[in-house]
Amino acid sequence: MYTTGAINLLVVDDESSICRLAEKELATASRMVTTANTAREAVAISEKQDFDVVVLDVRLPDGHGLTLLEQFRNSLPDAEVVMITGYSEVSVAVEAMKMGAYDYVTKPFTLEKIKLVIEKAYQASILRRENRILRTSTSQKPMRTLIGHSLAMQRVGYLIDKVARTKAPVLITGESGVGKDVVANAVHDNSACAGKKLVVKNCGTFNKDLLRSELFGYRKGAFTGAMESQDGLLSLANNGSLFLDEVGELPLDVQSMLLRVLETQKYRRVGDTEERSVNIRFLFATNRDLAKEVEARRFNEALYHRLNIFRIEIPPLRERKEDIPVLTEYFLGHLHPEISPYKISKRASECFMAYRWPGNVRELRNVIERAIILSDNELLTAHSLPPEIIESEGENNECDAEYLTMEQNEKELILRVLNIVGNNRNQASKMLHIGRKTLYRKMRKFNIPG
Repeated sequence: MYTTGAINLLVVDDESSICRLAEKELATASRMVTTANTAREAVAISEKQDFDVVVLDVRLPDGHGLTLLEQFRNSLPDAEVVMITGYSEVSVAVEAMKMGAYDYVTKPFTLEKIKLVIEKAYQASILRRENRILRTSTSQKPMRTLIGHSLAMQRVGYLIDKVARTKAPVLITGESGVGKDVVANAVHDNSACAGKKLVVKNCGTFNKDLLRSELFGYRKGAFTGAMESQDGLLSLANNGSLFLDEVGELPLDVQSMLLRVLETQKYRRVGDTEERSVNIRFLFATNRDLAKEVEARRFNEALYHRLNIFRIEIPPLRERKEDIPVLTEYFLGHLHPEISPYKISKRASECFMAYRWPGNVRELRNVIERAIILSDNELLTAHSLPPEIIESEGENNECDAEYLTMEQNEKELILRVLNIVGNNRNQASKMLHIGRKTLYRKMRKFNIPG
């Protein structure tokens, strides 16, 4: 489960003794407590700061708790609200839970009781945010380990180690498929944010009409269709890391807004008048030449210089072929961990080393996964590779495609079909479009057990 460090707790109660108790007894290194004595004060605070849990008294001098609960559902959509009631107001607390409150406690309550309810509410708040992050993220579960022994990758590892300890934004560049997401994860995992949330978004997948709302969030009624308030990526990534892949896809107006967030760690939701503060480690990636994009006036120059404070360039796989064997072994062992690791034949390895890999590490992974499906006896051979790899290697005289006779091909086909149908010879003969007697004869000829 994602965690955000300290619980950000807002206690709203008109009794000063309860607020003092919260500040004295609830505030710890793992619990940051803010108090308010009135509804107006609580609303003002919630407009400027995010909270995980709100402890809210039903009766306040300038408003009712149910009304304030509805306002919190707009200003703090991911927060969980715990109501404080008297014994005679339990029915009001039940109504509050129907409106979205997490739980309620009745006065008088013990300190241990309120601590337990707050902790459970916090876990529910984190789960809500975690689900939002999973829905928002567009990338597949990434490889989190930096693989490679080449000097180029040793240099990348050195840069990751140096920058991870700082708060500086990181720009990761390189061709598509080189593993920019792996480097972003490595920076996050080695930073002060390790163990906290990493929100990932490919900027090319933003809905252009709703981009600002998706990034910054919006307030209820900010535009047609905004039926309730919604947090954006910045709120979701608060106290963690935000990785914006393909940042060159952002339009210029949003680039300017993002620059201000980088400089001030503050932003404003669409429709809001108050700014919110965040604490985010920013990571960016692109396969574009942003310097040329600046010259073409398609990228904000000030933002480019801000992102380019620390740049990690990942070389293409064709320039670090010594990493191919170790990457191959990694994928063979991890793509299907439930089965024994596959091996690769010498000729197939030679094909890998001679091919130029225009799709880089991503293409290598996909080729290996395809070859595993096509291979028998847990061995990847050259004839399980795509034709372009074999043909290319033949041109380079570094790999000759494995040559099979017609009889060998026929035996291979029969074995594959029998494996698919679970050795059901009746089904196999139908799939092969031959009679059962012909199938039996060929099985005897090729010494295929049956």
